[in-house]
Amino acid sequence: MSSVKVAVRVRPFNNREISRECKCIIQMSGNTTAITNPKADPNTKDAQKNFNFDYSYWSHDETDPAFSSQLLVYKDIGEEMLQHSFDGYNVCIFAYGQTGAGKSYTMMGKQEDGQEGIIPQICQDLFTRIRNNSSPDIKYSVEVSYMEIYCERVRDLLNPKNKGNLRVREHPLLGPYVEDLSKLAVMSYQDIHDLIDEGNKARTVAATNMNETSSRSHAVFTIFFTQQRADSTGAKGTRLKEGANINKSLTTLGKVISALAEIASKNKKSKKADFIPYRDSVLTWLLRENLGGNSKTAMIAAISPADINYDETLSTLRYADRAKQIVCKAIVNEDANAKLIRELKEEIQKLRELLKQEGIDVCEAKEALGYYEKKNKNTPYWWDEEIDTAIKQKKQKYEQYLSAKNRYKLV
Repeated sequence: MSSVKVAVRVRPFNNREISRECKCIIQMSGNTTAITNPKADPNTKDAQKNFNFDYSYWSHDETDPAFSSQLLVYKDIGEEMLQHSFDGYNVCIFAYGQTGAGKSYTMMGKQEDGQEGIIPQICQDLFTRIRNNSSPDIKYSVEVSYMEIYCERVRDLLNPKNKGNLRVREHPLLGPYVEDLSKLAVMSYQDIHDLIDEGNKARTVAATNMNETSSRSHAVFTIFFTQQRADSTGAKGTRLKEGANINKSLTTLGKVISALAEIASKNKKSKKADFIPYRDSVLTWLLRENLGGNSKTAMIAAISPADINYDETLSTLRYADRAKQIVCKAIVNEDANAKLIRELKEEIQKLRELLKQEGIDVCEAKEALGYYEKKNKNTPYWWDEEIDTAIKQKKQKYEQYLSAKNRYKLV
């Protein structure tokens, strides 16, 4: 089990904030983020609130020596999550914050050198690692999907001609998924770059007071990454999910974070199952496994530095602080047949050790089983019951061993 990794990133002033001569209310030192209330008396306890996170990224002033670049954010969060995916875990990175706080820039970035976001850098690194792999026994496959959630309707950004609302379904083992969502195979980073570019052009965009080209929807970009050894039936896979979140789904996401944090803070199991409102929005339903489920998850809270956004920024910091308490239960993905074979081998080995402790050789056990079966048929009813009990106990152990071995052969 592992907690959700939480980072906070503050952006520079935008044109609107500059024109209104806004003041910066955010300070960062190490992993601590402080926010100053512009309306409070500086001498009161309400004047400043401090929060501690895994990372606090100061991206407000590019000339500042403490400036956090796109590359630094990727090195801290993206590289670790990519390694988890190679280890076979499901991975999720999502951005949280008000409209215009810098979520899209952190996740996608710009098509300029040094301005690429986490998603493009992960994709580049993924194929670099695949290309540099020297083992001929490992084969890789990569597929991607890209969807938009707009007004609770799901659109396929890699197939924009399909204007219909795609339905979210529930798989009994894999959890929520989008039915009929395009999943395209890619052979290089350039393939992904081109698909992301086409998908971004199909997104719903409009101007707002906070952002002239605001993304008026949530976007989820998924990488289906599988690695398989040529000499084994086992395969390990992962899914990388990144989301940018606003409006109704943001509200529901906040409720889910609060509910999960409350459960984690109880430090005890309740007899009555706690209700988590995952299905109150499409976004939280799709991210269910990534919030308290089978996933290694990182959250990046994007905030504005301006005093005019104090309330929204404080709300984001509080939700990020609660998210630190969420505990995920990530497990390594494994091919079903390989898992069954491994479990049967372990079972047979335990039975071998059990027989060895009893001083019985495996080959001798087969002969003894036939002997005792024959002996049991010819034994008079009046013989000592203790002998009969001992024979049954021995027979049961031998049958367990042979049953396990036969199951292993069938696989």
